Amino acid sequence: MPLTTDEKLLTLSRDVIEAFDKVDGGIHPGFRPAHAKGILLTGVFRPSPEAVSRTRAPHIQRDSTPVTVRFSDFAGIPTVPDNDQGASPRGCAIRFHLDEHVHTDIVAHSVDTFPSRTTEEFLDFINALIATDPDGPHPNAVEQFLGAHPAALTFVQTPKPIPTSFGKESFFAVSAFRFINADGVGRYGRYRLLPVAGNEYLDEAEAAMQTPNFLFDEIKERVAKEPVKFRIVVQLAQDGDTVDDATVRWPETRPQFTFGELSLKKIAPDNATEQQRIIFDPIPRVDGIEASADPLFEPRANVYLMAGRRRRAAGKQ
Repeated sequence: MPLTTDEKLLTLSRDVIEAFDKVDGGIHPGFRPAHAKGILLTGVFRPSPEAVSRTRAPHIQRDSTPVTVRFSDFAGIPTVPDNDQGASPRGCAIRFHLDEHVHTDIVAHSVDTFPSRTTEEFLDFINALIATDPDGPHPNAVEQFLGAHPAALTFVQTPKPIPTSFGKESFFAVSAFRFINADGVGRYGRYRLLPVAGNEYLDEAEAAMQTPNFLFDEIKERVAKEPVKFRIVVQLAQDGDTVDDATVRWPETRPQFTFGELSLKKIAPDNATEQQRIIFDPIPRVDGIEASADPLFEPRANVYLMAGRRRRAAGKQ
């Protein structure tokens, strides 16, 4: 994926990475500035028959496609305890391996909302966190920001329970995509990744009793016994629905179709090295699925690429 030549966007992307670094106590070489603690699994994606009429994307037209999936905690601190509130929301990123050096990705997290419509607003949110002194006078910087940004307040107040397993958590790609079929007919939708094993969460007392790496230990044990499976579904927009704002959710009455199923079968070899190397892309860059006009797409892609290049360079030292 190419890095932008837009100087304003380059500066914005750098500023976001630097802000994450400040929140997390500085740069952690070789790790992501957010979702630093993760694990890669490998497996296979099988499309559903109903998805064939929705998109002409290559991984829908095939019987199966190899995948690499990364589960992660939110913080940019590689040692964040899995039962720390700073570890939420969890992340899930999927790479569909279409051919040698050809792929498309889905990037999702465990909260079905986002705190800002634009990356500029998101940067303001992070900077408000940096400027906040919990022991200082109120309203402090983050309280002032949340008071002026209802979407961010909703995101902060949305419950983020700690799951018993990455394999029992749901994930949401908060931006919309346009799915285009063989006849050229397109319709907007949003991905949801739903665990076949169902959702299961810990209460506060149960969470406090867990070890710092319990989610990572558990997923290793789980996948050694049986495949970890997720249904990928797409919630469809109707005419008039907002499709370019990740803070606006559509009613649950909107129709959904099954995109396919993930079956994760093992922990990826050379996990730490591969995590340094792989750079996920929120923009599909594949025929049959297009990014909407959501303004988060291009800055996110650039942040991921710039952070990925920094991560790879640290691994070569």
